[in-house]
Amino acid sequence: MTITSRIACRIARTVRRYAADVRGNVAMMFALILPVLVLATLGGVDIHRAASVRMNLQDALDAATLAAARSTATTDEALTTIGLAALEANLAPYGQITLVPEQTSFTLSNSSTVIGVARVNATALVANIFLPPYGEFFDDQLPINARAEVNRSSKNIEVGLVLDITGSMGTQDMIALRAAATQLVDIVVQPTQSPYTTRMAIIPYSVGVNMDSWAAGARGTPVQSRPITGASWMTGSSININGITQASPGVVTTSGNHGLSTNDFVWISGVDRMTQINDKAYRVVRISNTTFSLQSWNGTSWTAVNTTSANGYGSYRASSSDIVRKCQVSDCTVVITSAGHGIPATTTDTGTTQPGTVRISGVGGMTQINATSSTSTTTGVFEVANVTANTYSLVGVVGPTSGLGTYTSGGTSQCGQNGCEYRVFRAANNVLTGYRITSCVTERLGTERYTGVGPSTALVGRHYADPTLQVCPSATIQPLSSSISGLKSKISGLTSGGPTAGHIGLAWGWYTIAPTFNSLWSGNAANPYDPNETIKAVIMMTDGDFNSPYCTGVISRDMGDSNTPTSRRANCNATNGSSFTQATALCTSIKQAGVVIYTVGFGVPSGGGAASFLASCATSSDHAFLPTTGANLTESFAAIGRDITRLRISR
Repeated sequence: MTITSRIACRIARTVRRYAADVRGNVAMMFALILPVLVLATLGGVDIHRAASVRMNLQDALDAATLAAARSTATTDEALTTIGLAALEANLAPYGQITLVPEQTSFTLSNSSTVIGVARVNATALVANIFLPPYGEFFDDQLPINARAEVNRSSKNIEVGLVLDITGSMGTQDMIALRAAATQLVDIVVQPTQSPYTTRMAIIPYSVGVNMDSWAAGARGTPVQSRPITGASWMTGSSININGITQASPGVVTTSGNHGLSTNDFVWISGVDRMTQINDKAYRVVRISNTTFSLQSWNGTSWTAVNTTSANGYGSYRASSSDIVRKCQVSDCTVVITSAGHGIPATTTDTGTTQPGTVRISGVGGMTQINATSSTSTTTGVFEVANVTANTYSLVGVVGPTSGLGTYTSGGTSQCGQNGCEYRVFRAANNVLTGYRITSCVTERLGTERYTGVGPSTALVGRHYADPTLQVCPSATIQPLSSSISGLKSKISGLTSGGPTAGHIGLAWGWYTIAPTFNSLWSGNAANPYDPNETIKAVIMMTDGDFNSPYCTGVISRDMGDSNTPTSRRANCNATNGSSFTQATALCTSIKQAGVVIYTVGFGVPSGGGAASFLASCATSSDHAFLPTTGANLTESFAAIGRDITRLRISR
């Protein structure tokens, strides 16, 4: 039963009850108050309906007035033709509303303001049905008026739409997000881009933001590899040993001129009975062309080697396997020759002093030092020592004991520091790991980390990732565009995956509308900061906590995503602090730049930390939304779109 039927039945019962009352005073009083009762009860329904119709009319008139103001028409007649057509189209979805064209107009004032005035009639639903004489009081229709004014020459719109595409955004959530964002494009971006523009940027984010072809301009071109021309641990030929004395220090005698000098380094192997002397690196003290004594490193200094029987050494017995070989460096590790390799001896980019790092591939002969594949993260990666301009040694790769082949030719040396093609680092489980740079970007470091200066002044952070986890999302950034179809196409291709670096998405929501970043994409340049000319807004959408800060381009040890194992985190805490700490600082800077921030927490519980952040980040409480369903998300985006559009309406 409809509300109208229920009201009718209730009135009928009341009338019958009073009509049956035989007392004259009651009947007389009933006759007097019946009109008032009906008008108060039934007319209230029509009044509520009138309020609802007026709200719909105002939205439709706002859009129509904007359409008229956006046109090149200069006469009232032409403006009315354009505005009326737009208004009729906007009112088409609303039934039982009749536009009164002769009382609808769009005019241009002397101050270049387009004024839209409209009247509609809405059918009276209740009073006209049950009490025709009283329905005539409304003349069968409820007249409703609205007015809108648009400053024709004032403002463009630029919106950075930041969308969460992380793994927690499941299939249904992504469907809802795509639908809501697509509708938002229709509300904000207009087909006609004259005399002012309405443009939107799309910033999908998860572990970072995929910059596609703009990556090098944003985070710099990575340092490329250098060719390897040599790899060995020894120099010269092996020398046969004829004897070793039991003494302190023990003296080694060779079969011929050993060619060694004091402070040269050697490796001894194959000695019988005095086996303790084998397979160690020593420093030489030259005695003659055929004799020398040995020193060993005790952790702090070089000391003489005691080969007496009291120290456990047997008497020397000659054999053909007794040899000494001269090493290139003190620990007899492999030395790589690569002119201008650019690898530092040490680095402090993780906060503590660490050895420089390298990744090696393509070496012929000594293939054991190569990365086994382009996706391998733990082979071919090394810390370095004994660094010169053109050489370095591989820490832990002791030539005589590693079963290495002999270098023949080729190979590449790739520096492993932040800024190189590969980042070689100690993971949080202390395993040396190598990740390749991606086209994603991460947070900016240094004094400009929360400012809007362009990348020519301060590059943003790089992103290095395991190719099987924490991958850069396939969805790429879309700079400011007025192409409705292009924006919708970008949205339709969004898929979910990865942890949540919301602070990075927020930063690029700002950067896409910041004129300081125009050098990055001159074809999608943002307008200057001028609130009298351009409205700039960032819409920050997320479904939960931000959990992925970075240290030297790798997800940090203290990240908040339990699904990311320690083997895939850098062994250092986030350089700039937590994601929420960084996002909070960015929100302050963005608002100080005159940008309006809207926040949308999809499924974010009210009262929690994420909701608190979103509320404080938004320009005001009216700019913060916490939709719980897909339908709510669509409503929230629509409300934001209308609000952005209304920012251009003077009254």
